[in-house]
Amino acid sequence: MSALIENTEPHNGESGMDGTRDPYAGRRATEASEPPRTGGGGAPGGRAWAALALDVVVPLGVFYGSRAAGAGQWLSLVLAGIAPLASLVLTWARQRRADPTALFVLAAMVLSVLVAMVTGDPRMLLARESWITAALGLWILGSLALARPFLLDVALKVTPPGTARRLESLWHRSPVVHRWMTVASMAWGSAFLLDAIARVVMAYTLPVDSVPSLGVVVLVAMLCLAQALVTVYGRRSGALAQVRAHG
Repeated sequence: MSALIENTEPHNGESGMDGTRDPYAGRRATEASEPPRTGGGGAPGGRAWAALALDVVVPLGVFYGSRAAGAGQWLSLVLAGIAPLASLVLTWARQRRADPTALFVLAAMVLSVLVAMVTGDPRMLLARESWITAALGLWILGSLALARPFLLDVALKVTPPGTARRLESLWHRSPVVHRWMTVASMAWGSAFLLDAIARVVMAYTLPVDSVPSLGVVVLVAMLCLAQALVTVYGRRSGALAQVRAHG
């Protein structure tokens, strides 16, 4: 969602859509005179692409590389499942704290490896991918019952500081933006749940070597569809116009 709402900070002294003076205008002017703060990790979009490479591209490379080197399906899947640990280590090294989502993924990886060692079934390893996407989908949908949806916190983390503050403010005072974030949570949560179902079906019906790459294709397709729905709703409802407005 960050690509939809970047570069939306009002200028110094500008008023918001409701005519009230922006309480962050002074701080925003100070930030504008300073170099961008990236925390050593680059722009938010750059960090997102780096995470995608570590979590998706690297495991695929490990799996198909291991298969090309003569490793069996079971061992190749185990190695590919361990590969995302690099992303967790880099996150911990950069932030010096344990992220709840990262801990969940780590626990799922450990559990899947233990199950694989007991069963020795490569299809079980393929199906374990559905545990993560299903849990993430349920987490996103379940967070709608809380004061703040999980997807809102994600959006605030991946957008520029000024835009994040504006989105935070609109979440509390704009029913249109509030409904938009609710729709976005439902769309993304449903996409992850559908992906989980598809992964289980593919794991037990398709050739093992084809499932890892097809799983990525299905996930990307689901998320693109969800994002398209979120974008269309955001434009038609006026939520995007509010978030992007400069005054």
